[in-house]
Amino acid sequence: MLIKVFGAAVQGIDATLITIEVNSSRGCMFYLVGLPDSAVKESHQRIISALQVNGYKMPTSNLVVNMAPADIRKEGSAYDLPLAIGLLGASETISSEKFSRYLMMGELSLDGSIQPIKGALPIAIKAREEGFEGLIIPQQNAREAAVVNQLKVYGVSNIKEVIEFFNNEKELEQTIVNTREEFYQQQTAFDLDFADVKGQENVKRALEVAAAGGHNLLMIGAPGSGKSMMAKRLPSILPPLSLGESLETTKIHSVAGKLNRGSSLISQRPFRDPHHTISQVAMVGGGSFPQPGEISLAHNGVLFLDELPEFNRGVLEVLRQPLEDRQITISRIKSTISYPANLMLIASMNPCPCGYYNHPTKACVCSPGQVQKYLNKISGPLLDRIDIQIEIVPVPFDKISDQRQGEASSIIRERVIRARRIQEQRYADYPGIYCNAQMSSKLLSIYAHPDDKGLSLLRNAMERLNLSARAYDRILKVARTIADLENMEWIQPSHLAEAISYRNLDRENWAG
Repeated sequence: MLIKVFGAAVQGIDATLITIEVNSSRGCMFYLVGLPDSAVKESHQRIISALQVNGYKMPTSNLVVNMAPADIRKEGSAYDLPLAIGLLGASETISSEKFSRYLMMGELSLDGSIQPIKGALPIAIKAREEGFEGLIIPQQNAREAAVVNQLKVYGVSNIKEVIEFFNNEKELEQTIVNTREEFYQQQTAFDLDFADVKGQENVKRALEVAAAGGHNLLMIGAPGSGKSMMAKRLPSILPPLSLGESLETTKIHSVAGKLNRGSSLISQRPFRDPHHTISQVAMVGGGSFPQPGEISLAHNGVLFLDELPEFNRGVLEVLRQPLEDRQITISRIKSTISYPANLMLIASMNPCPCGYYNHPTKACVCSPGQVQKYLNKISGPLLDRIDIQIEIVPVPFDKISDQRQGEASSIIRERVIRARRIQEQRYADYPGIYCNAQMSSKLLSIYAHPDDKGLSLLRNAMERLNLSARAYDRILKVARTIADLENMEWIQPSHLAEAISYRNLDRENWAG
């Protein structure tokens, strides 16, 4: 007897339908084909134990199981549930009448309980695309998958529930999530707020400009000056995620297994801060079983690199292409996988090895050569992709002891949202461009062309401050954002002056 059940394989951040065909005939052999890996082959032993503990017998006939399409490698233990149901269906232990209406995935324990899986959200999206009536998955993944509408999602905790469901002995309880209500409720709940930051008004302004235009930013300052503290508050002033962005972000975290159990959509922009010992593979993604890296986990959010020069040079260089293309492509002999990487890079660093170069009160013990060598750890091409470079000085005592609250994140966020709306309307006819940081040279000439006074200011700045040529476009992009924050149609000399002040490391004599 030939039976078909349905599962899914996750590739990149999307799922592919897998048809599990089970043929039962006379004999006593078991064959599993269709490019399964070791974890899938081991499912045979888990299935035998799970069925025995729950009072069912493993079929003793000749069983051939094919996982189609056979050219896609099947990885992991999530195929245990559909394989077990297919084997029982082929031996007529359970009715196969409803098999074609449901897609199912889940890992079996030896006692028949069903363990959570990775990638439940892309699997649910695929099930809806393929026209399945419902999806049967582990209880811990049910809320995550239930955000997909027009699909019945059933969370199960034991294989016995699934067997009784197909035998029409028991109904499964559908998981229903009010996606929009939960999503919008959680969008404004932040633990960290800029109201708690004392002083540092110029840095807060730079972060506001970065958030308004989607610009990458580098903070340079002495230890304890507040670089990390302010970076961690950046998500509280970024525009809220749209439902589309949230779905895409949740898919990435679902595939990586980073979602909290029982959670549904990610409602706040991600903030990733990997340690400087991170490897290239962990940063960009990949590995034996390809997984998204930190670049993709920060998609639609912030990637914060603290102590930037301490990162391995190779790790920093792999950031260059994703920051430009806003996606990362991982190529292997047998496959090529692309992960999205539309992120804001926020980095911080000390100005020298001892940390006190340019400090107002503490003396630096580094030689000019040591300072230059330290700064040279960050390559020109990477700096070229950082629009704003701001120097931070420690907060004086009278500011630290001031009990008054600073400007709240919610107020700053309103200004940022208004500026982003202006940009969305401006670039509506340009696909793939949503903010000023993504402007090409052609768009700069249309929307960020300075007047004669502005050109004169730029010329003087580049000559007097020894600004490099690569700073020109960056200054125009940042000036365009500052103009948007002030709701002005054209950039003014004052906007250019502020943008020029955000190019500390481009001054050739900065470390001299």
